[in-house]
Amino acid sequence: MAPAGAADNSNTAILKELEQMRARIQQLEAQLKAQSAATAAPENDSNHSLPQIAGTPTANLSTAGTSEVQEGAARAVSPAETKAASEEPFAFADWTWLNGNPRTKTPAFDSKFFTPEIRTDVDYIYDFAHPKDDSIGGSSEVFRSNEVQVTQLGVGGDFHYENVRARLMTQFGLYSETTPRNDASPGRGQWNLDNAYRYLSEAWGGYHWDALHGVNVDAGIFLSYIGLFSYYQFDNWAYQPSYVSSNTPWFFNGVRVQVFPTKKLKIEPWLINGWQSYGKFNSKPGLGGQILWRPNGSVSIVLNNYGLGTDTLGNRNRTRFHTDDSIEVKYYDHPENMLDKMAFSFTGDAGCESGGGVSCFGNTKGGPKQSFLGYMIYNRFWFHKNLYGLTFGGGQINNPGRYLVLLPPINGATAFSGTPYFTENPGDPYKAWDASGTFDYMPSQYLTFRWEYNHRAANVPYFTGSGGITPAGGNTGAAGSFVSGFTPDLRKRENRLNMAILVKF
Repeated sequence: MAPAGAADNSNTAILKELEQMRARIQQLEAQLKAQSAATAAPENDSNHSLPQIAGTPTANLSTAGTSEVQEGAARAVSPAETKAASEEPFAFADWTWLNGNPRTKTPAFDSKFFTPEIRTDVDYIYDFAHPKDDSIGGSSEVFRSNEVQVTQLGVGGDFHYENVRARLMTQFGLYSETTPRNDASPGRGQWNLDNAYRYLSEAWGGYHWDALHGVNVDAGIFLSYIGLFSYYQFDNWAYQPSYVSSNTPWFFNGVRVQVFPTKKLKIEPWLINGWQSYGKFNSKPGLGGQILWRPNGSVSIVLNNYGLGTDTLGNRNRTRFHTDDSIEVKYYDHPENMLDKMAFSFTGDAGCESGGGVSCFGNTKGGPKQSFLGYMIYNRFWFHKNLYGLTFGGGQINNPGRYLVLLPPINGATAFSGTPYFTENPGDPYKAWDASGTFDYMPSQYLTFRWEYNHRAANVPYFTGSGGITPAGGNTGAAGSFVSGFTPDLRKRENRLNMAILVKF
């Protein structure tokens, strides 16, 4: 039997060892909890790269950055994660108030690899002229009257894994027919580019680098920022935008580089096939770029420039230049009031074509003046915590030479075919103005019911009258060709009511 003193010493040693083991276990548990907190955030964060910026003639700016900040506030994150989220481009404010930007704050479904997106745009247009062929011309958004029509059904989304990114959005419905018809570039060469791309509104892939505040390189078909309004009506304050937006590009096909020197600034050069074109019109591609600056949560300034493209089919000596600049300001924000928010947008466009029989600077020996000058302004009101919206706006353009005037689809005319019933020769005059009022009911962030009145006018007969723009027996002969005994009914005024249901998940 061991002495009592020896037993006491043994028990003390055992107790001391157990205490050390308990402390070690607590230390390991603390380390495991810290490690779990550090790894949980990236696994649950579907937008682990920079917020995608795609745009909107328009600047179509995704709110992914805003969503990340909101999600981060709801969970425990490390100081390093909080700093990283706050430094992402434009994540310092909620931009869902912007014209040309989706107002959805959170995706309906998300995952680490894929964020799906579904859009529907179904409308009914009441044209006061009652064209007998129900055909509307002169718009990139509205095409048929007195019928319920699916303007767009888009299915796709954003792919994101590690630093690789991609986006796909389909376009079914009228957009798949009307958008390719406004592009003349498929007339040069083979393989029917208009058919190859007609069901795609966006299709691009690229890579993100963690340099500065982010650098992205993407290639494919992406939405143009020229014109401020988005290609997707859900994102806009109005359904029918003014001519400055409706007559300028909705998409580019090429390569873009997005550089974010700070969290408030984006610089984005483009190398593209041409002006809203699937292919090149001649031998030269187009060059352009955007500067987007948002100094605070109430101001957004975007500058778009395009040049050096030879965008007249078959005329390799005619070069196009264009600048499109917008400012949007939220000047009132009191969510506690019935009238909770007010904002305005102003867009100015100027451009010209030079060479190949036309001149930028008046009628000279080089040819008649071929230019584009226009503006549009909109003011938006939100009521009852964004449940209702009211927008008033409009604008004007002057486009001698008509090189950006949308060709009326008389007897099936397209941008490639042209038509003798509405010429687009150098020096042909075209001046137009419009005004609209839009009321929105938005019971969900994913749904908008829209009612809108539009008045449009031009200095030459342009809009569809009651007699229509289709020959009595339907389209006859080659697209856009002259039909003996047929005269399209074109008017200088247009009045219509637009009613639409817009969905975005």
